[in-house]
Amino acid sequence: MRLTSEFWVSALTKRLFAEGGFAAVAQRGAREAGTIFIVVRDRLGRLALYGPAAQASYDEARPMERRFTLVAQDDQERIDARLERERRFDPDFWVVEIELADAARAENYFEVTAD
Repeated sequence: MRLTSEFWVSALTKRLFAEGGFAAVAQRGAREAGTIFIVVRDRLGRLALYGPAAQASYDEARPMERRFTLVAQDDQERIDARLERERRFDPDFWVVEIELADAARAENYFEVTAD
């Protein structure tokens, strides 16, 4: 059984706060199965957008885990455009913004694959 999107986002934000990071839900999506996008910002102003990984990247041994792939990096306009395209396609998605001292540490909080 897969965790609901709402539960997964809640767990991510709580973990970040517990470890001294910051997280905010910028857009709430469907509670059960809304797509999740994550915007990562670091203290140097760098940012990255992660979105759901392609289905082909899921491990048969762990098919229900959420995986993410880098969608855009260091380009606010490109990130905004990607989220706007998603909004027109399916407005029921989540956007979680997290702030870390080092953006490279994002992979400590969610699984990232190379597509």
